[in-house]
Amino acid sequence: MTQLAETYACMPSTERGRGILIAGSPKPGSSSVLYANGRSVVILSLDNPLDASVYADHAYPATVARFSPNGEWIASADASGSVRVWGAHGDHVLKKEFKVLSGRIDDLQWSPDGLRIVASGDGKGKSFVRAFMWDSGTNVGEFDGHSRRVLSCAFKPTRPFRIVTCGEDFLVNFYEGPPFKFKLSRRDHSNFVNCVRFSPDGNRFISVSSDKKGIIYDGKTGEKIGELSSDDGHKGSIYAVSWSPDSKQVITVSADKSAKIWDISEDGSGKLTKTLTSSGSGGVDDMLVGCLWQNNHLVTVSLGGTISIYTASDLDKAPVSFSGHMKNVSSLSVLKGDPKVMLSSSYDGLIIKWVQGIGFSGRVQRKETTQIKCLAAVDEEIVTSGYDNKVWRVSGHASQSGDAEFIDIGCQPKDLSLALQCPEFALVSTDTGVVLLRGAKVVSTINLGFAVTASTVAPDGTEAIIGAQDGKLHIYSISGDTLTEEAVLEKHRGAISVIRYSPDLSMFASGDLNREAVVWDRASREVRVKNMLYHTARINCLAWSPDSSIVATGSLDTCIIIYEVDKPVSNRLTIKGAHLGGVYGLAFTDDFSVVSSGEDACIRVWRINRQ
Repeated sequence: MTQLAETYACMPSTERGRGILIAGSPKPGSSSVLYANGRSVVILSLDNPLDASVYADHAYPATVARFSPNGEWIASADASGSVRVWGAHGDHVLKKEFKVLSGRIDDLQWSPDGLRIVASGDGKGKSFVRAFMWDSGTNVGEFDGHSRRVLSCAFKPTRPFRIVTCGEDFLVNFYEGPPFKFKLSRRDHSNFVNCVRFSPDGNRFISVSSDKKGIIYDGKTGEKIGELSSDDGHKGSIYAVSWSPDSKQVITVSADKSAKIWDISEDGSGKLTKTLTSSGSGGVDDMLVGCLWQNNHLVTVSLGGTISIYTASDLDKAPVSFSGHMKNVSSLSVLKGDPKVMLSSSYDGLIIKWVQGIGFSGRVQRKETTQIKCLAAVDEEIVTSGYDNKVWRVSGHASQSGDAEFIDIGCQPKDLSLALQCPEFALVSTDTGVVLLRGAKVVSTINLGFAVTASTVAPDGTEAIIGAQDGKLHIYSISGDTLTEEAVLEKHRGAISVIRYSPDLSMFASGDLNREAVVWDRASREVRVKNMLYHTARINCLAWSPDSSIVATGSLDTCIIIYEVDKPVSNRLTIKGAHLGGVYGLAFTDDFSVVSSGEDACIRVWRINRQ
């Protein structure tokens, strides 16, 4: 049996120039927050970031999710205009699905009695806002008055019910109901209005805009009563706003890389009490695009995907910050000297260090954030290759970035492997052959005369196995800077995608695009385990346990299959749906723990219970 031990969650999907909306659980004392990344909706506990649960049933990219007022249901919306209502606990059972708008939904909110949902977004010429009963989907009102995409909507949390919306037409519209009908429109902003929120007591609401202003209105009538003071206001677009539970303060976040906390007085004017600046490098990635006031936690989200958690009762205390991937995690590596430390890279060029049992341990700073295709690591050094014909060597210490060096190999690297016992020696395969590297020098470039798709090198650097497009495995001995072909193994019926030596060097395993894996005996070069044909799509990655008794394969079909080498393949363990969109990285940290990464930008640690 296998069980999920830890999840290192992905970060919210962010977009330059747009705010993102994160939501908190309404249960007292709860620290759960909701956000969307790709087709996943993530429920993350702020007190324990390893406690993350992912809902992955949307067919299109998810945009926003909200807890119902009793905290038992979650409504999430996607880019196609659908809203799904599902259970917040357990298996996340789907209750209802509605097609609400004809375009992307940007915000949604429950009514305080938990019976109605209002959603707003892009209507593609039709309505931009809809309110409906969550159990039947029937409309509860007409929402006229907007001419462009509606970025945010809010439901008054007390009776009499009101709905307020704002959007790209610079308007803040106020509706009375139910059934809801247009009451008035305010044009106090001179740019996109990004977010609108009612105070928890329902007396006021605030709108924030890209014109750097925040305006406070009366909750019952919709009349403007004040605004955030502009003396020490934000210097950039304000993307999001969130009220404190006592309705006396708000937090705003902006493109000027700061978050500000304002006291809202009884007459509706806002006075600055504290500015929270990010501790990052000051680049574009530090722009703040989302915020949430969740009980005693103040949460901000930056464009680069860093979540910072401040303590509301002690704002001078340094925030807890953690990060993660936002895109497909294509490579995963475990340090041999300390197998609890993992490195993962996503193709957008981010390398993150994780520690098993703790989670996020820091980003590896790089001089150039070029895209990454392959990553290999040995204790203090990380070697990466991307799409720009360069192979980089970076120091493994997360704080240092100055000593990165690169080698231009002249063509695009396909695969990259290091000789673990002499890590300055690297084998890089390209479309037509291989390049041997020692340190930062190219020793030789060899054209092998066939299309290369995968490669690996023995830890002592004396043997290489090259996989070909036609499914053949070519074994070469390496001496100095020359390769000598020793044997050609034929068994696979598809192009080879991955080859790995077992840690005790007695075997090696290979996987192909035709969903088959094979374990070979290294001395006799015979097939050791065959008929490993249980995936339904191509095999992307493969890993050996440290004692060489288990081989795990990960595939595009979202599954991980674990085989014991000395037992029949019918004894295999299958982890179904390990990663939405496919498994792209696998590594063992010990004989009973396998780490996987995938298209959904999450990393998961699985415990294997051997019978």
